[in-house]
Amino acid sequence: MKFGGTSVGEADCIRRVADIVESHRSAGDEVAVVVSACSGITDRIIAVADEVVSSKEPPRIGTLLAAMRERHTRLLDEVAPDHAREVTAVIDDRLTRLQNILTAVHTLKELTPRSRDYIISFGERLSAPIVCAALRQRGIASVVLDGAEAGIVTTGNHGDARALPVSEGNIRARVAPLLAGSVPVIMGFMGATEQGVITTLGRSGSDYSAAVVGAGIDADEIWIWTDVDGVMTSDPRIIKEARVLDDISYLEVMELSFFGAKVLHPRSIEPAMQKDIPIRVKNSFKPEVPGTLVLRDEHRELRVVKAIALIEKVALVNINGAQMVGRPGVAKTIFSALAEREVNVMMISQGSSEANISLIIDESHLDAAIAALNPIAKQGIVREVTYDRDVAAVAVVGAGMAGTPGTGGRIFSAIGRAGINMMMISQGSSEVNVSFVVKGGDGKRALQVLHDEFRLSENSDDC
Repeated sequence: MKFGGTSVGEADCIRRVADIVESHRSAGDEVAVVVSACSGITDRIIAVADEVVSSKEPPRIGTLLAAMRERHTRLLDEVAPDHAREVTAVIDDRLTRLQNILTAVHTLKELTPRSRDYIISFGERLSAPIVCAALRQRGIASVVLDGAEAGIVTTGNHGDARALPVSEGNIRARVAPLLAGSVPVIMGFMGATEQGVITTLGRSGSDYSAAVVGAGIDADEIWIWTDVDGVMTSDPRIIKEARVLDDISYLEVMELSFFGAKVLHPRSIEPAMQKDIPIRVKNSFKPEVPGTLVLRDEHRELRVVKAIALIEKVALVNINGAQMVGRPGVAKTIFSALAEREVNVMMISQGSSEANISLIIDESHLDAAIAALNPIAKQGIVREVTYDRDVAAVAVVGAGMAGTPGTGGRIFSAIGRAGINMMMISQGSSEVNVSFVVKGGDGKRALQVLHDEFRLSENSDDC
């Protein structure tokens, strides 16, 4: 069971976590817990780290640490008073270590990726002992482990590390034996290289930690506890009629996650998918709600489209030129140049004439992309590079689309009837996702039009 930042952000939330774990232990389940930092803490640590490296004035390290100590000791006093003295000493020791590294960063005026990872791992270092103490307060034996102690060995790619295959055996040896007699509470978001250097796992890193741990202990299920009821047919902030999906396949949820759905990151699915372990997405504030089950979906879907996602704050880049036609290596030149500038390409479309390649990238990467592509244009490899910031990408996702005639026609006809112009279309060979680009102002309307067209607010599969 993984509990996110909002699920451990306040005393009542931590008590709910203890209630959930206690009820499952009482039912005879063996439970391993992965926790995130308390909500907002990691962001505060990052902000101070960025401040101390550039500040000419003495940084506000003491102010940050005092506020962090007050919040965590208050939570501890409320959820585990019998263990407050013992765990407060742990918190104070870790805050001292955090102060030392932040002071060193300020003195050296250098924040390396390695030191940044070490610094931002402290959110989980502070939250996990409190959750562990809350379980012990209930009489549940519990032990706290950081990611490395649990056996997660990673690549050295700081800020976005990946678990290495050796992690599975380590976790089986270190975590699995604890389950019969206790609840291990594992700090999410972090691991360590084979040399013992602390790394972090990037966006949704705690979800990824939970999936790696679940695979390592051969879990029956992996439960992701969050602050939403499950995976939804669309963004409920835009589509009021959006509903929670009872189930969804690994492939479908990976597509949705890539296209803006924040419930699960695609990387979090892979370890579970490899071991065929179902994932449940549930709301820790409403544990009675069934949530969404993510599983290998080998049967043919009755519902053609499962969900629709929208990505805003993206840019469309068009690369044109007759010189590209039949010229080997053009795509390699383009994408190598973008990769060198660390530009993430979300979608690609190429005309059959080979004279045009269109890309969708994060809007914040646009300047870097243009800087990477302009030299290629000057070399005569392409004729021109144009771009449009005012766009949005829509992804229509459903395993039932594979081999179902007329699905594309329904999508494009509905958008056409609404008077919305498509600027780019992309479809993967799996046929699970049809994506297209529209003007930014048309994105939300396109989402509503297609949600209505495929009757996603209805429970019926005959849609």
